[in-house]
Amino acid sequence: MKNCIFCKIIKEEITSSKVYEDEYFIAFMDIQPINSGHVLVIPKIHQELIINLLDDNLVKGLMYIGCKISKAMRKSNLKPEGVNFFLADGEAAGQEISHVHLHVIPRFKNDGFGFVFPKSYGRKPEKVTLDKIARDISSNLR
Repeated sequence: MKNCIFCKIIKEEITSSKVYEDEYFIAFMDIQPINSGHVLVIPKIHQELIINLLDDNLVKGLMYIGCKISKAMRKSNLKPEGVNFFLADGEAAGQEISHVHLHVIPRFKNDGFGFVFPKSYGRKPEKVTLDKIARDISSNLR
């Protein structure tokens, strides 16, 4: 896509601090990191949503590379106490750049980052409700 910042990074029209690159993916440092060492992993083909990555190997590869980077982070001088993998799929989910990207975020106790849960979070739905939703989703897997 012409105006996609990530596509411009792939084409080297914009510089990045690369962590990893192969034929299908590139990983680089986030310029607005949650914590030091925050890496983004992106496919080299432009797709806005993960459901549009037509090849299952690309979806698998995205997570595989994220895991490799997480392992490398844990061995590095960063010494994170944990790692978050975060992929916002669509604007309502918090996606700000319309190109699939996996955040690999080193985490530390009391680093101030976390999810804010809605007030309804503590209320557990009835089993019948969970079963109905499960059937609906399951029927659309075929």
